[in-house]
Amino acid sequence: MRVFISVFALLFTTCLLFAACNSQEGHPVKVAAPPANQQKASPPHLPPGDNARRMTVEELKTALASNNAVIIDVRGAAAYEQGHIKGSKMIPWNEISAHIDELPRDKTIATYCS
Repeated sequence: MRVFISVFALLFTTCLLFAACNSQEGHPVKVAAPPANQQKASPPHLPPGDNARRMTVEELKTALASNNAVIIDVRGAAAYEQGHIKGSKMIPWNEISAHIDELPRDKTIATYCS
């Protein structure tokens, strides 16, 4: 039963990574500018088409500060070496299955793909 749950979790995580990394690439979102007399508002939160939860920078900072999240950089080694989020761990998306046991089960896993 544990093997079944692990395989299911692995497949689910892999599907989310594929969807999150590919859903917005090449599809710029255009947002109309607010009227000049209106105060500047925070950017709109567009619903993702892949059902992956998006976090704001502030939400991620808060989760990291309270030790409730980890950042997994799923890009390749070259992109990671060019620059990455401080404290992130690099696990390329195609290697997630080999490292599934390294991912915490009690924290939010924030993936970074671009």
